[in-house]
Amino acid sequence: MSALPPAFDLSKEFITSQKIGAPIVALESAVITHGLPRPTNYELARDVEADVRAQGAQPATIALLDGRIKVGLAPGELERLANLDKTRKISPRDFGIALANGLSGGTTVAATLHVAHLAGIRVFATGGIGGVHRGSTFDVSADLPQLGKSPLVVVCAGAKSILDLPATREVLETQGVPVVGYQTDDFPAFYTRSSGLPVDYRVDSPEEAAALATESWNAGIQSAVLLVVPPPEETALPEDRMEEAVLAAIAEAEDLDIHGAATTPFLLQRVSEITQGESLTANLALLRNNAKVAAQVAVALSDMKKPPSF
Repeated sequence: MSALPPAFDLSKEFITSQKIGAPIVALESAVITHGLPRPTNYELARDVEADVRAQGAQPATIALLDGRIKVGLAPGELERLANLDKTRKISPRDFGIALANGLSGGTTVAATLHVAHLAGIRVFATGGIGGVHRGSTFDVSADLPQLGKSPLVVVCAGAKSILDLPATREVLETQGVPVVGYQTDDFPAFYTRSSGLPVDYRVDSPEEAAALATESWNAGIQSAVLLVVPPPEETALPEDRMEEAVLAAIAEAEDLDIHGAATTPFLLQRVSEITQGESLTANLALLRNNAKVAAQVAVALSDMKKPPSF
């Protein structure tokens, strides 16, 4: 890891883990500040960090607090972030604004990727990536180009089902991002286990995922490896029910003239209400599941660097 920008603050746990070569998993924080209601947001953040530790890896939640870029949050900082009344949703375009004004906020997938890459982290767990919005092929999430230039394994449940998934897959291909199914041949759609779209390749173990990513980076490829994990079967929603809820939420957003950065939080909230909380339950389950898989991949990557024992 080269010298970091002066705005970075690294937690003691993160520094120690890096020094000893321990596996580390980056975690985003926009889900804490903008994705979940209180107190569920804080409870989920604690649970996800605990899930990563239980698999033998160190969590590094990334966020902004008082104009500082935090790589790894102390328990008090995590609780404070979850309960702040005013936060900014931090995409890459927002760093200068937030740092210059001493703001606090949750980092999106794109912003977390940027920070994690600079900090030397190789694995990142999130819920679902952003993508191309339905009905507007020019409304493309900053997540997609950032994935094209961030050499990490990104573990997610595909892209959010509120998006135009075929168009999102096309942009991922354009960005050179391999979409790898984890124990699946289908591209999941966040709340549902399949979107009807294929993945580029399938792996069935953390070791296979780690080997694929390592060979990609050894070949000089600088894009992420998108490891897509279906949401747990017991909480996943049926595709037809999910689509009905998404279409209803999109129609409401159009009627209310909701656009831009406010669109995704509104749609996710309305989908949760329409499904009577079932989508929220699915969201929480997939976030924890993705964290576990990411930790297992991080451990596998770490083990590959160690000499064999005889």
